Amino acid sequence: MTMNCGSCCADNKSKELEKIIAKYKNIRGALIPALHEAQELYGYLPLSVQKKIADGLNVPLSEVYGVVTFYTQFSLNPKGKYKISVCLGTACYVKGAGQIFDKISEILNIKSGECTPDGLFSLDACRCIGACGLAPVITINEDVHGRLSVDDVPGIIQKYIDQEAKEKEETLVEA
Repeated sequence: MTMNCGSCCADNKSKELEKIIAKYKNIRGALIPALHEAQELYGYLPLSVQKKIADGLNVPLSEVYGVVTFYTQFSLNPKGKYKISVCLGTACYVKGAGQIFDKISEILNIKSGECTPDGLFSLDACRCIGACGLAPVITINEDVHGRLSVDDVPGIIQKYIDQEAKEKEETLVEA
């Protein structure tokens, strides 16, 4: 996900959003699928996108906002390329997940729901990811990291920083 996208990308996204809205226009119960596709496109659901969807689907903005804020899979804030979720369910919490969350927050200098300025990481807490036997657990995108200690956190984050540097280097070599 590119955080500082230029106007050409914004224009393309706007056109794609118009296609999404047209696809669901006049279809009863289409708000949630339209929101999912819009979030897939933008990475989150800014108010401007919510307004366009509300207008396009002829749904009150308050209803759109209500759905976006009710369902946890929707986000009002940009997410990083690497989305970190720290399980704070009971099994994870009693095994130190709170301290792990705090360490990630300290290293990245962000709070829950925030994204690093470079757009690389975002941090959220969740209630349970269903891997209680691996407690405490974090997920980074689809990767599950379990049986963690606070001391493991810097190395895990560094792995993703190194991975990003390698991807950028490969992109430069190809160009």
